Amino acid sequence: MSATTDREARTRAVRALEGEFSDLITLFRRKITENANRVSPGMLPGAYKVFTTIVRHEPVTQSALAEMLLLDKGQLSRSVRELTDLGLIERTPDPNDGRSSLLSATALGRERLADARGPQEGALLAALEDWRVDDIENLARLLHALVAGSRPDGGPTT
Repeated sequence: MSATTDREARTRAVRALEGEFSDLITLFRRKITENANRVSPGMLPGAYKVFTTIVRHEPVTQSALAEMLLLDKGQLSRSVRELTDLGLIERTPDPNDGRSSLLSATALGRERLADARGPQEGALLAALEDWRVDDIENLARLLHALVAGSRPDGGPTT
């Protein structure tokens, strides 16, 4: 295969992948909106994303959270205040920096999140019912490599 043909094939494959990601993002947006409303009616998807990121990385400082989510501090402060007011997260003093605090989910927050995710997780399990576990693990590994900017085989990117 010539370099030009290989490049064209790679371009077509990447465009097809981009289309699939676009459809997947639309599906995820719908699911995130539904989950946000199950956690607390009227919760915006952005606040839900902040909440789930806190749960995944807790305890986490607000500045680290802003960096992870690429949010400005004002927008993040509003979401953190909303989540705190709803009793879903709590602040504790950061033992490494007396000027900041650590954000963590409350027991209520964990319970509400588990309840909200239940229908979604069941749907994903059902959609992958006929997939081999190795294929699911491979998809997760490939997506992780894509997000991390690394090669699937763990080698350096060029």
